Amino acid sequence: MSVREADCLVVVRRNQKAVRTVHGVRTVEDDALLPLIGAAGAAFARSCGFAARPGQLALVPDSSGNPVALFGLPDVGVRDPYLFGALAKDLPAGEWRVSVPKDCPRDDVILGFCLGAYQFSLKADAGVPKPAARLVVTETERKSRAVETARSIWLARDLINTPANLLGPSDLARAAEATLAPFGAGVEVIKGKTLDKAYPLLAHVGNGSERGPRVVRAVWRGSKATKNAPLVSLVGKGVCFDSGGYDIKPSAGMLRMKKDMGGAASVLALARLIMTQDLPIRLEVRLGCVENSVSGHAMRPMDVVTGRAGLSVEIGNTDAEGRLVLCDLLSEAGEHNPDLLLDMATLTGAARVALGPDLPALFCNDDSLAETLLEVSLRESDPLWRLPLWKGYAGWLRSPVADLNNISSKPMAGAVTAGLFLERFVKAGQRWAHIDTYAWNDNTRPGRPEGGDSPGIRTVFAALDLIFGAKNGAVS
Repeated sequence: MSVREADCLVVVRRNQKAVRTVHGVRTVEDDALLPLIGAAGAAFARSCGFAARPGQLALVPDSSGNPVALFGLPDVGVRDPYLFGALAKDLPAGEWRVSVPKDCPRDDVILGFCLGAYQFSLKADAGVPKPAARLVVTETERKSRAVETARSIWLARDLINTPANLLGPSDLARAAEATLAPFGAGVEVIKGKTLDKAYPLLAHVGNGSERGPRVVRAVWRGSKATKNAPLVSLVGKGVCFDSGGYDIKPSAGMLRMKKDMGGAASVLALARLIMTQDLPIRLEVRLGCVENSVSGHAMRPMDVVTGRAGLSVEIGNTDAEGRLVLCDLLSEAGEHNPDLLLDMATLTGAARVALGPDLPALFCNDDSLAETLLEVSLRESDPLWRLPLWKGYAGWLRSPVADLNNISSKPMAGAVTAGLFLERFVKAGQRWAHIDTYAWNDNTRPGRPEGGDSPGIRTVFAALDLIFGAKNGAVS
């Protein structure tokens, strides 16, 4: 069970005296502290070592002797929503009002607090309410984009954190339908022979498990979008558990493989956010929900399968299954000529070796789109890092018996060659971006508890809003 909104947010209408205040500050000089907590409180704060470092928290008495808190803010112009996650964990239980300067975005405070309050537990007492700090917000703020962003990220974290025995392909598909349908999306879940015929490469991965594969297809249109409004197509890798197949992973490599559906969870969270904010677009969502298992029905090395696009693929390694899950979905998405096609996947360890856990790798065939995503990622403090679709490595995917192999013939540039493989299934001229994400926090930090996560979705949403939002004339 995870945190819910009521556990961390409260709208106070009465008993304002019970609400305590957090003062966001950037200096411990008297001109900053005296108006807030008086001379005695300022001296007390400094004696306790409070230096207003970003994220530093101190509980002090104000000029009337009432307990208040001081919290170090980022520098002017620096956005870091996660920083405010420390408040949810470190403040004493009770209701707290956070006061920050006008140059500090209020949405960052709300979003960070909510992300910091997140927790996931399946313990017997997980449903028992526990005393916690709660952020006081207005009725309007409770309906804000920041809160909806937090809800969407909570959704992704919940799905990624759920153990694989409780979240198989059919469970993930049901979760997607339960998320999308209430917003008016038309949702279809495809399985069985229909799936085998429409998505042969995806089926070749998923049919090795007793828990058969599912494909989720959803369509939605914003309330202000015309029938000719821009079409955005999202694709997510939903491998609910990845054993590696016959090219089985070592135990250490298998340890976190419940998170291998992190791309689908992130796409689902992104789609939810798009719908809550009613972007004036047409939206298509495709999730490939499978399990990569070892069995008598599992794919084998050197199998050859012809995908939806008509290209034959030799299976060089059964542990490179994610790209097989995506490529039929990318092919189908391209048949509808979207204005933008984007996929998210926990695709390669090579991307993590290159960039570590915090930087999702961006591959993009359109420089203008890539520049927009990168610029927005810095503004949102939700960074992406671009890697090249270097054509010089395309020959590394050659196969003697098929149109291409699913792995490279070289032990280098694994994230790049995976991107090049996917690009073969993207329609010529199609504007496309691929995000290779880790979808996991290895250790707890403010706003980012250990476990599943969905970096990049705030950036992608903000970029879509910038490119296709009503302010840019998307509605005709």
